[in-house]
Amino acid sequence: MHTSAFLGLLAFAAATTATYSSESNHPHSSTSIKNFKSKIKNVVILEMENRSVDNILGGQTIKGLENPINNGPFCNPYNLTDVSKGQVCSSAKDFDSILDDPDHSVSGNNIEFYGTFTPDNNAIASGELLPTQQGFVHEQLRQYGDNVNKTQLATEVLNYYSESEVPVLTALVQNYLTFNHWHSDVPGPTYPNRAYVLSGTSAGHGANDNSFDADVHGLKQRSIFQQLSETNHTWKNYYTDKDTGMVDAYFFDWTFTSGNTGLAQPLKSFYDDAAAGALPEFSFIDPSCCDQSTNSMHPTGLVSKGETFIKSVYDALRAGPQWNETLFILTFDETGGFHDHVPPPLAPQPDGLTYTEKAPNGENYTFSFDRLGGRVPTLLISPWIAKGQIEQKGTNSDGSTVSYSASSILRTLGYLWDFEPFTRRVQGSASFEHLIQSQMRSDTPAQLPDPKPFQGESK
Repeated sequence: MHTSAFLGLLAFAAATTATYSSESNHPHSSTSIKNFKSKIKNVVILEMENRSVDNILGGQTIKGLENPINNGPFCNPYNLTDVSKGQVCSSAKDFDSILDDPDHSVSGNNIEFYGTFTPDNNAIASGELLPTQQGFVHEQLRQYGDNVNKTQLATEVLNYYSESEVPVLTALVQNYLTFNHWHSDVPGPTYPNRAYVLSGTSAGHGANDNSFDADVHGLKQRSIFQQLSETNHTWKNYYTDKDTGMVDAYFFDWTFTSGNTGLAQPLKSFYDDAAAGALPEFSFIDPSCCDQSTNSMHPTGLVSKGETFIKSVYDALRAGPQWNETLFILTFDETGGFHDHVPPPLAPQPDGLTYTEKAPNGENYTFSFDRLGGRVPTLLISPWIAKGQIEQKGTNSDGSTVSYSASSILRTLGYLWDFEPFTRRVQGSASFEHLIQSQMRSDTPAQLPDPKPFQGESK
């Protein structure tokens, strides 16, 4: 064979390979969905609490992750209405426990993002009013300034954790995939955001009201638990401490009316099931929350204790016989009032419902669920995930470039288990099935490093 002909064949083969690779990596494509379904049989979600990307991953030096150490420092004024009081900028090292829980209500997120408790919704929707991310320190001082040193208060919400402070997260970032643009679905507190992960809406709830209590189970919308049961797929909701109220399957009335409350089981069952190769197709793990003894990384608990929990879940999955067919999604529910410099984008309303609360300034504010919250850390962990990858924005089924959010989980799992989007928010969300590789890795860490307490707590 002539050299030129041989080189031509090589070029054709390379072009063919590149075309197939491009197709298989395209979100929402039949090729990527087929690959996803052939590789992943079990999905495990661990949803932690109340941290932003700039906060808990702010010291990660990996290229492509936008954070204070790579792109900062980022600064906030001490007082939004009096710039003469100066400003403070982000720096390394934060506390293992923060007892001055930052404001993460809808109103709190408003002032942290827009500088006012009651921004003009029409101006936001039109793009005339954009979030500046300048109010985090101001709001922390407003809440606690009479009792706590202002330098410490600023440190609590603006500083970030170094790689050595969070060795478990550092190992995961370096070995798996981290999203650079993953936002909470609600610029508000815990329970509404957790509802979005499981149902694509909070059904008009914008606060941690009693509808989420197990003895009320007031959410009537369809959840992934209901969807899986009705289509003969298996699931369990493993909880750390039922007394904390963190049993997310109990939010939904269907769990009770269908007689499926027994599928919520203590965390020990997770470790037993993982070791025995008996995990269901869908596992949802709840940490404990929210005092100093809990493991969710809620600011009042120890970050190091949360790291210990993440390690225990990972190590159990990695050692178990189902590891080679598992996708482990580690995510956080919302930012918890911690600074993040990336402005949250607009997003489709899920169901047309609204939520109204009285802001600290005495005015009522109505939220239409038409924009996302701040960036939260989210990682994909599996032997089918590339090592040390940073994913930027995603693509929805209309071909638009959008930020990922909690609703991206339901958009993606719909492809795995053949169900349609529950809400317009889910329909318009980016999916991530294309991030599953066609070749399995053999270099995933057998265990994660041991965390240790650091720097004490802020008073």
